[in-house]
This record gives sequence, structure tokens and C-alpha cells, in this order.
Amino acid sequence: MPEAIWISLAFALGLLIKTIGLPPLIGYLGAGFVLSSIAATPSIPIYPEPTAALAHIAHLGVLLMLFTVGLKLKLRSIISPEVIGGSLLHFGITCLVFTPGLYLLLDITWYVAFMLAVALSFSSTVLAAKVLENKRELRAFHGRVSIGILIIQDLVALLVMSLAAGQTPSQWALIVFGLPLLRPLLYKLLDASGHDELLVLLGMLLALVIGGMGFEAVGLSSELGALIFGAILANHPRSQELAKSLWSVKEIFLVGFFLQIGIGGLPDTNAIIFAVVAALVLPLKGILFFFLMLLFRLRARSGFLTSLALTNYSEFGLIVASIALPEWLVPLAITVALSFLISAPLNRIAHPLYERLSHRLVRFESHRRHPDELPVSLGNTRVLVMGMGRTGTAAYDWLQTSEARLMALDSDLPKVVRHQAQGRNVVYADAEDNTFWEALHMPSVEAVILAMSDIEAKLIAARMLRKLGFTGYIVAHTMYADEAERIREAGADDAYLTMSETGVALASHLLDRIQAIPALASEKNS
Repeated sequence: MPEAIWISLAFALGLLIKTIGLPPLIGYLGAGFVLSSIAATPSIPIYPEPTAALAHIAHLGVLLMLFTVGLKLKLRSIISPEVIGGSLLHFGITCLVFTPGLYLLLDITWYVAFMLAVALSFSSTVLAAKVLENKRELRAFHGRVSIGILIIQDLVALLVMSLAAGQTPSQWALIVFGLPLLRPLLYKLLDASGHDELLVLLGMLLALVIGGMGFEAVGLSSELGALIFGAILANHPRSQELAKSLWSVKEIFLVGFFLQIGIGGLPDTNAIIFAVVAALVLPLKGILFFFLMLLFRLRARSGFLTSLALTNYSEFGLIVASIALPEWLVPLAITVALSFLISAPLNRIAHPLYERLSHRLVRFESHRRHPDELPVSLGNTRVLVMGMGRTGTAAYDWLQTSEARLMALDSDLPKVVRHQAQGRNVVYADAEDNTFWEALHMPSVEAVILAMSDIEAKLIAARMLRKLGFTGYIVAHTMYADEAERIREAGADDAYLTMSETGVALASHLLDRIQAIPALASEKNS
């Protein structure tokens, strides 16, 4: 039973990799290569060959991932100069440089060199989306730019695949342009699905059946279908609840995707050499993205985080190769896997890495700032809330009844716009941006609430506030006791455990209610 071997080995290596502080997906990739080695060793009496089931599971994982990416997608994230211009310029420059280089270094035709350059020009939507999601940065400015660029790349990849395969969509593909008309119906279905298993089934129905199989039936990509149906629901108030309900299912299926990459076959010497050389030039890909982002007036930090998320090779390159260059599939698979091994740990330490390099990178910034990255003036603000998720919003709403000089910051621009429309004094700013702190002037601030979801953001904010000489009160919340201690060590006066405080609040409400009952009874008797 090969499935038992897959599950056991994936869990073992995933757990091992996680214990040393790296993303488990690296372990899943390693498990795939181990399985490939076992399959190639006749002396070992087990045969964990790849099966159609694994390929199917991997495909479902990619569809669900793209569907959840679509749920977080805003049209504004794509229709912007840095997204369209950055993605197309990077694609053009990469193909222009890589094509003659590959032609001269390898004994191949111009067509093969060009298709290899195309395959290497894309960045991994699956890896980047997973890394950004784990860091809760999908809706941050650099996260939105990264996902927007990846979507443009995926659309280009789909176009290349269609041209390479010599296939054209059927006449029924024009129906796709009418899909936005289905939004009211899909909204009603989402409202009617409740909060349990029907919600999960609805997401799988849209991602796998209607989006996946439906688009394939009219000659279009199933990946594109899953993405579009997710994007249609992106503006629904429950879109993020739907994304969270699919999280576990998506993660399990994605294990199959990473296993499939590794189990695809053992590379020969030439394939390994090709992958190593491609990995050595991988930094050039990130450097090009960085300077293109600066060209579109992004700050050094946003450009750096965006480029780091995109410094890898793409699974779409493997799909392109499977259609246009099947003989290059194994070398490209090793190349993609090796780029994952490099990119995943680097993205995990992206913020501390930028802190170390910021003094060298900011010199390349344009004097003209991107509209989404303009500096923030705190004015006469006395109480500042950093992070306007559910906790930050609750704190803000409770404070605004008694505190007039109240302001909140958040790095999610759509969220900021929504809060502003509801009458809250919320402005766009990224508390993890070193440039933000360098230009910050807050003469009247007396207290700060750290309500960001990311522990690293809280640590950076606490340290920077104290570094700037802030002597006021800093309070934060967290889920874990060890994180609370780290936040206090970083400079916060107090760090409360979220669940503990929730329990205390419930008990307090209960006591108030119990004490009020005898008082009401005595008033009635008198």
C-alpha cells in the first residue's frame, strides 16, 4: 500500500524539518526524493511508485490553494502599475537574458532555450502563497503585490501552455465573461451554507467541480477556474471564514503536491548540474524584482519582501515543461525543489534579514513614494492601536467612547478603507517597516496597544518604540505564555494571554449578572 508509505515518510520528515525551525514543506519534498530513491532500488522490497491517486491529490491541492488565494484577491491588487508592469517587465527581461545564455551553454535549439527561459521566469504561486499565508501577510501591501504579480505570471503561463499545445478554447469559453453575473447567486449560497460542513463542501464544489472541471470542459485551465471563482467571492463578508474552513483540507492535499515533485524521478548528473547552476543564478531573479519594484516607487522594505517571496522557480514551469519540453521535466523538477529549499527558510527570516540589510537598501529608494506607502503623521494622538483585526477593533471601539485622541494603524489597505468608511480614525502604515519608524513623530502618544496578529510584528514594534525613546505604556496580547514573555523582554509593559483574558471577561460578566439579579428582586419587592 504506497499511500501508507507516503503518509508515514511525509509525517516523519515534515516533523524532523519542523523541529529545526524550517517549514515542513521542505520535509515533504525530501520525502518525495526518498521515495523516488526507494523505487529505484531493487534490493528494497517495497515499491512506492507514484500513482494516479497521488497526481490527483496534488492537483486538488493546487486548485484549493488557488481558490483560497482568489478569496483574498482584490481587483485593485492586480490593476496597478507595479503589478502589471513589474510582472511583464520581469518576464520579458528574464526571457531576453536567459534564452541566449541557455542556447550558448547547452546543446539545444533556440525554441528549447526560449521555452526553458519561459519556465524559469515564473515564480511559485503555491510556495509564495503558503509562506505569506503562514506569516499572515497575504493582505499586507507587499503580500498583495506579490500575489498580483504571481497571478499575472500564471495567466502568462496559461497562455504559453495553450500556444505550446496548439489548443484553443472552445466557443463555450466565452461564457467565462458572464461569470460575474453569478455573484449574487454565489453570495446567497455562501450565506445559506452556514458555518459547518456545508461551507467546506461549497468551497470544494466551486474550486474543484465548477471552477476546475467546468473550465476544463470549455478548454480552459482548471487552475484559472479555481482562482476566478475564489476572486468572485472575495468581497463577501464571509470570504475569510470560507478560506479558514478549507485550510486543513487544502494543507493535506498540498502535501501530495510536494511529494509528487520529489517522487517524479531520480535525476542524473546533468540534471543536478542544471539545477545547481539555476539555483546559483536565482539571486539575479530576486535582484531584478527588487529594482523593478523600486522603479514603481515602492519602499525598499516592500520591494525587498516582495522580491524575496518571488525568488524561486514555479510549479507552473513544470506544467509548461510537461506540455512543451517533457524531456526536461526531471531537471526542472529538481530546479524547482532546490529553489524551494532556498526560498522557504529565507522567507521565514525575511523581516530580521531586512533589518540587517536596510541601511544598504534604502539608498536605492525613489524620493517619490508610492501612494500606498506615504508617511503617517500621528499629530496629537494620545492612544495608538497597532493592528485592526478583531482584537484591535474591539479595543478601539471600547476606547473611542471615552478617548477623543485615538488613532489606529494597519498594514492591510482594504481593511483600512473599510474602517474609515465605518467612521474610525484608521490610517495605512506598516509597523514592521523600518522606514516608518525612522520618519515617525509622535509627541503626544501616551499609550500603545499592540494588536497585530504576527508575533514578529509585536516584537519589532515594542523594540522600536523603546528605541525611539517612548516612555509611555505598551500593552499587547498573545496566545502563548512564551510569546508573552518575549514581548515583555522586547519592551512592552504588559502582555496578556488572549484566552485567559477571555475567560476572565466571561466570569466578570457572569458575576455582574448574578449580582444584578438580587438587586432587581429587592427593588421589585420594595
